[in-house]
Amino acid sequence: MTTKIIIDAAEGALGRIAGFAAKQSLLGKEVVIVNCNDAMITGSPRTTIAKYAQKRARGGSAQKGPYFPKSPERIMKRTVRGMLSYKQTRGRQALKRIICYNQTPSEFEDAEKISMKREIKVKAIKLKKLSEEL
Repeated sequence: MTTKIIIDAAEGALGRIAGFAAKQSLLGKEVVIVNCNDAMITGSPRTTIAKYAQKRARGGSAQKGPYFPKSPERIMKRTVRGMLSYKQTRGRQALKRIICYNQTPSEFEDAEKISMKREIKVKAIKLKKLSEEL
């Protein structure tokens, strides 16, 4: 029996959310991340946009990849993937246990959520704004 953890990513730091989700998934728990639109990437917004735009521009054709996502929930899942050994069986299975949503689906509205909200005192950009800029 696996337990389900629901993480509210609103106003939380992207890396901290991804690290926590990756660890819980490796421990065998199903992880659902909601409100990925409102997750924050700390640092200069201009620099962050430039780095992600460079990652998106890199690569060859649509058939061969590398595929770098544009939508907030896919950026979140890709960040979690970077914290797992996704090429090995254990990491691949852990990645399958992670589901990301832009908003909170109706089935998780009343469920207990783990809030990853942090007071961010430095410049930051939300994933929604980043995906609009790409």
